Formats: sequence, structure tokens, C-alpha cells
Amino acid sequence: MDFGIVLQTDPPASAVVELMQRAERNGFRYGWTFDSAVLWQEPFVVHSRILDHTRNLIVGPMVTNPGTRTWEVTASTFATLNDMYGNRTVCGIGRGDSAMRVAGRKPNTLARLGDAIDAIRDLAEGREAVVGGQSLRLPWVRNGKLPVWMAAYGPRALALAGQKADGFILQLADPYLTESMVTAVRTAASDAGRDPDAVTVCVAAPAYVGDDLGHARDQCRWFGGMVGNHVADLVARYGEHSALVPEALTAYIKAREGYDYSHHGRAGNPSADFVPDDIVDRFCLLGPAEAHIEKLRTLRDLGVDQFAVYDMHDAKEATIDVYGSEIIPALTR
Repeated sequence: MDFGIVLQTDPPASAVVELMQRAERNGFRYGWTFDSAVLWQEPFVVHSRILDHTRNLIVGPMVTNPGTRTWEVTASTFATLNDMYGNRTVCGIGRGDSAMRVAGRKPNTLARLGDAIDAIRDLAEGREAVVGGQSLRLPWVRNGKLPVWMAAYGPRALALAGQKADGFILQLADPYLTESMVTAVRTAASDAGRDPDAVTVCVAAPAYVGDDLGHARDQCRWFGGMVGNHVADLVARYGEHSALVPEALTAYIKAREGYDYSHHGRAGNPSADFVPDDIVDRFCLLGPAEAHIEKLRTLRDLGVDQFAVYDMHDAKEATIDVYGSEIIPALTR
């Protein structure tokens, strides 16, 4: 199993770079950042600095979207970083939640997302692609490589990930939901004539190591609020009791009352007060190191290739260090 670290690009950027360096020293192979232009600093500028100050870390957004930048700009940015640092980027992409809504726009449609996945990958790898009805190619790209991993929850999005993406990002760590969603992605890949095992599966969730479960839950409760945004979209589309969306995913948002993006992804987010303890326990990794190892082994057995730690709480350095000394070795031996 691979491991990644996920950070917000809060200023100063030097602190983000230092945490990424610390993660690489501790055995993390991927460095991910949020991508929301209004809420945080521009990730691709910070990515360049991270790549320059690490040796092998693979870097990318979790996640970008097809709406805040034109596709040729996104592809050119990745291709430039790859040319400078040796194909060490990955494109995590989704419909766009905070990036689009904070700017007053709706998330992208799945049709647009599917087209963008193909176009961004093709352009970044030096092939021709159609963007806005115009055939384009980046003539300077040589030996470019850009895996595109798609974030998804709902049935249509899971199917699209299986049909088009090189990897699937699932932003929760509940084994029951992981099993059903990984199955849906791999089935869609097979139905599309692809090798289902070639789709990399990345589970991303907060992790907090320690014996004080009450404190750990309070530090990670924000995550249930973030996931709740996507679940609310699914309920609006499919209904509260749709057979297409598991009740295990939808039931907890009944008490949800709006969402303030100014606290997005932050410990103490007041918009996450509706999230019960059992959801935090199911969606996140909490408790002593042994509990993390046990849950990660379960996820690995369900086909998860990477666990990406959302490291947004009051123990960033300690979490990275404990993962490096105890948890990553137990899952990579």
C-alpha cells in the first residue's frame, strides 16, 4: 500500500513545503493539496516548490476541476512541471465543490468532466485533443506522462471513473462503502473493456493518532461536513431513499443546515456540528497506531492501493512521524 499526505495551501507556502518534505522522509510517496483559488493559495505554484525540495514525491491536486482553468492551461501546467521534475505529477480531478461554489458557479457536469479527463491527459502527454471545438497539441511535450485520478461518490460518477480514469479517489475510509464503491468502479471499467485492476484506488481521509478519541473526533469532524456537501448533491439528484445511493452514506445529513466554505476543511468547523461521532469513526482513522493499522489492512484487502492522510488538525507533524515510524512500515513490509 502507498501513502499520501493531503494539505491545504495556507500561507506561508514554506510551511506546506516543509510538511511535504517531512512526509517524504517518513515514507509517504504522494503529496496532495486542495485546489480552490479563492480559499487558498494557488496550488500549482506551491507544487513547483514542493517538487524542487523533494526527491521522489509524486505531487498533485486533490482535486482540481474542469471549470476554474481552461483545459489546455491545466495540461500545460502539469506538462511543464513534469518536464522540469521528471513526470512526478498526478492529476486528481472532480466536478468541483468549493472551487466552483465559492466563486458563485455550479459544479461541472459529469459529461464535461469526462471530456476534460481525456483532453487534459492527451495534451499533457503530447497528443492532440479537442478543446472548445478546436484541435490543440502542445508541440514541446516529450515523453510526458500524466495519470488522471477521478474523485467520485454517486453511481454515475463511479461509472465514469471506471470508464475513463487511471485512478479512483474516494474521500472517506468506511470499509462498507469502500467495498461497494470500488466494486462499482471496477465493474464499470470491465464493462468498458478496460482492465479493472489497472484502475488505482486511493482512499483519502483524516487520520489522528492518539488515545483521546473525543479530542480526535473533534479535530476531524470537519471531514463529515465536507463529505456531506457531496452527499447533499446525491440526495438532491436521486432522493433520500434511492436504491442507487447507500443509506449508510445519506442518513447522517438529515440534520445538516447549510455550509459555510470559510471553514472548509478546518478543525472546529461549525458547519460540521451535525456530524455524529459514529460517522467520524467510520469515515476517519482514529485511535492508537494499532487501530490505524487494523483498518488500513481491511482497506488494503478491499483493493485500496493508497491511503492519503488529510492532515488538517492540531497534530500535523506528530501524525506524519507516527505514520512513518509505525504505520507505514506495518503496511509496506
